[in-house]
Amino acid sequence: MDASDIRSYPARITRLGELALDLSWSWNQRAREVFRRLDYTLWRTTAHNPCRMLRLAPQERLEEVARDSRFLELYDDALANLDRVRRASGSWWCGRASMPPGSVIAYFSAEFGVHQSLPIYAGGLGVLAGDHCKEACDLGIPLVGIGFLYPMGYFHQRVNADGWQVEAYERLRTEDVAVQRAICPGGKLCYVEVPMAFSSVRVAIWRVSIGCVTLLLLDTDVEENTPWDRELSARLYVSEHEARVRQEIVLGIGGVRALQSLGYKPAVWHLNEGHAAFVIFERIRQKTEQGHSLTDALREVRASTVFTTHTPVPAGHDAFNFNLVDHLLSGYWQSAGDRRNTLLALAGYDDGGGRLFNMTALALRGAGAVNAVSRQHREVTWKMFSPIWCGSADEPPLQAITNGIHIPTWIAPALSQLFDHHLGPDWIDHQDEVEFWDRVLLIPDEDIWKAHQALKQHLLAFIRERARERWTNEKVNSCQVVAAGPLLDLSVPTICFARRFTSYKRPNLIFHDLKRITRLLTDSRRPIQIIFAGKAHPADDPGKRALQQVYLHALDLGLAGRVAFVDDYDLHVAHFLVQGSDIWLNNPLKPLEACGTSGMKAAINGVPHLSAADGWWPEAYNGKNGWMIDSDPSGGDAAEAECIYRLLEEQIIPAYYEMGEDGVPRRWVAVVKESIRTVAPRFSARRMLKDYATRFYCPIATRSSLLLPS
Repeated sequence: MDASDIRSYPARITRLGELALDLSWSWNQRAREVFRRLDYTLWRTTAHNPCRMLRLAPQERLEEVARDSRFLELYDDALANLDRVRRASGSWWCGRASMPPGSVIAYFSAEFGVHQSLPIYAGGLGVLAGDHCKEACDLGIPLVGIGFLYPMGYFHQRVNADGWQVEAYERLRTEDVAVQRAICPGGKLCYVEVPMAFSSVRVAIWRVSIGCVTLLLLDTDVEENTPWDRELSARLYVSEHEARVRQEIVLGIGGVRALQSLGYKPAVWHLNEGHAAFVIFERIRQKTEQGHSLTDALREVRASTVFTTHTPVPAGHDAFNFNLVDHLLSGYWQSAGDRRNTLLALAGYDDGGGRLFNMTALALRGAGAVNAVSRQHREVTWKMFSPIWCGSADEPPLQAITNGIHIPTWIAPALSQLFDHHLGPDWIDHQDEVEFWDRVLLIPDEDIWKAHQALKQHLLAFIRERARERWTNEKVNSCQVVAAGPLLDLSVPTICFARRFTSYKRPNLIFHDLKRITRLLTDSRRPIQIIFAGKAHPADDPGKRALQQVYLHALDLGLAGRVAFVDDYDLHVAHFLVQGSDIWLNNPLKPLEACGTSGMKAAINGVPHLSAADGWWPEAYNGKNGWMIDSDPSGGDAAEAECIYRLLEEQIIPAYYEMGEDGVPRRWVAVVKESIRTVAPRFSARRMLKDYATRFYCPIATRSSLLLPS
């Protein structure tokens, strides 16, 4: 799709479609205001999707705004910014690495959560990858992402009257999203062939623009493919083992070939999780066919490969039967000779259930730079995979780069405006400077409280509107309407639990002692309320049962409408929750959370974290910026639930309800300020990308440049 394919535009606004097709608009307030002002009703009803807006907007409205001086001022500013970020001249990256001409950092991920209008993400991994791309754009890093188009996307969630999750898939309309077919240097549509068993799969390449960053999306829904191959890239994270391996072969081998067919020359290959580990096979194959020995090929691949692992749960590391992988790569081995056994051995790993082809093991052995996503996760990863490093007691070749979040995407506009006024309009340029954020302490308490109350009101209005839609469009019963949250109260402290529903995240821990939590929820003088949101994987029945248990509490009339479940959790819903809640609850079973970035998003918006000592929180908690759920691990769920209740009863609820004469809870606001001050600079994507650049990207890229023949 080309920008001109959407429709024709008045001469003065001919680049409006181009603006919509570059997702850098999604965190540029001036660009967002262009589309809001174009048609606010369409902006809301399309869930902030400019491509769909432009397809639906009446021609007379386009003619009208083309004569509107205020609109044209916004339009011109947005385009000037777009041109600037695409050039990336004078950016932070410039001069930091000696990159060969045409070189890029290739960033592979099975999902990318850039914006809700492009639903090619399932959860935290994808949102992290999206934030990685956005911050690379802001810093001018020449990054190209490689993932899947997923024509069926991830599922839409509805919860029925019994509390059971129902999944519905909706085919992606490419004319409604910011994707275009990639064009090869010769001017033809780009396709690559990927060997599969004794045949091959034809893969179409789509392109997404994110300022100076490009995202390449692989799509097997091609007419020449068999019906089952056309479905290969239809959905995220298929459960059936053979389909999953086939997907990952397409991502790794097909991704390498897609980059090459479009003329990209990666100096750095970054694998975000093990799903893309077949990149290593394809790169080794190409180098050996160019005359390199297998030993030299593996050495060169390692020297330019970065691997980030996100999973502290053994079941989260994809592992397959060797015979299955060997069969699916049978055509691939035709020219491999003795390399076949050596390559397969790179992935061999026994985590206690027998030796399998382990994608994480392949990535660990094929990468020269490896990192976990928090300090604690580094320790967990080392213990899980220490045999790969020969069980050495020495320092492992494993670093920790704690995840961060893209602040321009996640900060609420109301807080951004507050920072403009009190910190200076250039505050975003100082976002990773720790001392700069001390200025937050000087913002008047009443200003912080007023801004947060407005965001909370916005959240509750959104929830009420969603409940009304369920009532009118889905004809749900009255109890389900109440369960959706319309009775939530602006004056009541609001806890939010929003994340993937799976057993180790313990979504129903707060209900461990039902009598005690009921007393807190229904207290006549100082009640609390809880919002839940999140999806369970379609194949995760225990996760679905946990969701059902939570939903049944939301249906319980005895809890007086103080518990709500917001369904179909996505990036759009997440913005309302992380900006408008009062407390962000996180209680995974330690040490099974790698990082947990949703709490960072909440904390920078003045929503303090109430979390177990897992993931990123032990690095952030200072005793004043939130609360730590800490207890004797031998006490199990009961001990941790007791800790949550005690924190609520003794610290959180009293601080929230302790109002000054001016109606401002100053003890509470002190926690809010400290949350913003300490989390924003240290857990921003800017700090994270600078860590990746200085530790990995720059040294590897410079080394690649020096290795080029003169």
